[in-house]
This record gives sequence, structure tokens and C-alpha cells, in this order.
Amino acid sequence: MKIGQSTDIHPLTEGRKLILGGVEIEHHKGCMGHSDGDALTHAICEAIIGALGLGDLGAHFPDTDDKYKGISSIILLEEVYKLMVSKGYIIGNVDSLIVIEKPKMLPHIQKMRENIAKALHCDIKNVNVKATRGEKLGFIGNEEGVMAQAVVLLKEM
Repeated sequence: MKIGQSTDIHPLTEGRKLILGGVEIEHHKGCMGHSDGDALTHAICEAIIGALGLGDLGAHFPDTDDKYKGISSIILLEEVYKLMVSKGYIIGNVDSLIVIEKPKMLPHIQKMRENIAKALHCDIKNVNVKATRGEKLGFIGNEEGVMAQAVVLLKEM
């Protein structure tokens, strides 16, 4: 077994779509980023890459490469899945957390779990997504950014 963890932070800005866990969420601000800015999916990708001892997300999908500009982070997760399987591992479980002041995440969490489980070819019961607020403190509480964290357990095939 291998364990990986990661944190991803993105600024929130006007004129961008808010996409988390592959779900487009109605909001007046979205995550800045070279790809679609999906901080949750990025944290999960990087946790898997870290568990495999293969560096970080930017080493595999550099923001200097135009082929990743605006790409769906779910597609990146599917690529990370292929990498994981090529190294002889499958998902044991994913536990993740979104920290964002607004909007509420609860109505979207089930679809996020479905998207992540599908990309990782695992049972949805092995994917957990939680959310909390910044309680009006710091950059999250001031609605300036979003943070996502993920821990993954990989099992040998």
C-alpha cells in the first residue's frame, strides 16, 4: 500500500467558471488556472502522483504546455489513473476536502464523487468529498480563493 496527500489552492476571479470535482457550479467567480482550475481534482491527482513517488502535478502536466490550456481536470485525472495502473496500483480510497466560503458545496458533492470514481475506475463508496467554509477568515473567508486537500490510499493490483 502507498499513501499520498496534497493541497491545491486557486484564486477566485470574475469571468471564470467554478469547476470542482468536474462539476460546473453556478457562481459569479471561478478558479484561475492554466487548465479549468479544478482545485479538488488537482489535489487528488497530485496525491496519487505523490503516493507513486513521481513528483507533482506540474511535472506531468506543465502550465507552460498549451495542450493543457483550459483542459478538463477530469481528463488529467484519467491520465493519472493510467499512470497509477501502469505502476501496478489501484485506488483503495480517496478522502478529500474543499474549503470555500461560497457557494455551498453540499448540492454538488454526490456528482463530484461520481465523476471522480468514474475517472479512477473505482466504486463510489471509495471516494469521499467533504466541504467546509473559511468562517470569514483569511483569503478563503474573504472569498478570494479556494483550497482543496486530498489523501489517497493506493493498493497493489
